[in-house]
Amino acid sequence: MVTATFRFYEELNDFLPPARRRREFDAPCARAATAKHMIEALGVPHTEVELVLVNGESCGFGRMLRDGDRVAVYPKFESFDISSLLRVREHPLRMLGYGLRFIADAHLGGLARFLRMAGFDTLYDNNMGDREIEVISAEQQRIVLTRDRDLLKRRGVTHGCYVRALKPELQLREIVDRLDLAASMRPFTRCLRCNAPLRAVGKDEVLHRLPPAVRERHQLFVACDVCGGVFWQGSHWQRMRAVLAGVGAL
Repeated sequence: MVTATFRFYEELNDFLPPARRRREFDAPCARAATAKHMIEALGVPHTEVELVLVNGESCGFGRMLRDGDRVAVYPKFESFDISSLLRVREHPLRMLGYGLRFIADAHLGGLARFLRMAGFDTLYDNNMGDREIEVISAEQQRIVLTRDRDLLKRRGVTHGCYVRALKPELQLREIVDRLDLAASMRPFTRCLRCNAPLRAVGKDEVLHRLPPAVRERHQLFVACDVCGGVFWQGSHWQRMRAVLAGVGAL
């Protein structure tokens, strides 16, 4: 029987039962178990992990565990310089180019809408299953957003975030803070309905599609060429501005 000693740090403890949080504990390992296998068997999705040390040396997820190994597992570091250590993924979670596109699962429709409002390319369809999300994430290099740990444990999901907050506005703040997105926001540039880019249009171009009250009160409009939506700066827009101001976008 192979037994290793584990210690998880910072927010990774949220995934553990109380008796195992913020302390070392021994755990039996399956035959030929890798670091990734055991980390996920203990309840922590691999997408939440940035660094693994075995006996004080950095290693990848594929490291085979041996009897007596001491395994330290860390999330994304905010200040500690780990440039000389082996990260467990080829591209860091926050790396531009693989981090500004998202795909949200069926339970995060509100968050998806807020991310689109902030200008981020965010796919969402409450009919998408875990397998479809996994495939799209890999093919389009999208970060998976979910509250489902099992989805983040899928082999094809290399970049993902477990969303801890329950309310969409708090979820937006959580993701913006975790991925340092404030400087990358481009508010009101994407369609809230279908995620396509918006373009400014003249009032005359959309006049026939506007309610009478809107025709009288508003002069500035944007439109979506995919779903045909037309948007203006009404009371709903003011509420959205307040949400974005709360996360530093305005």
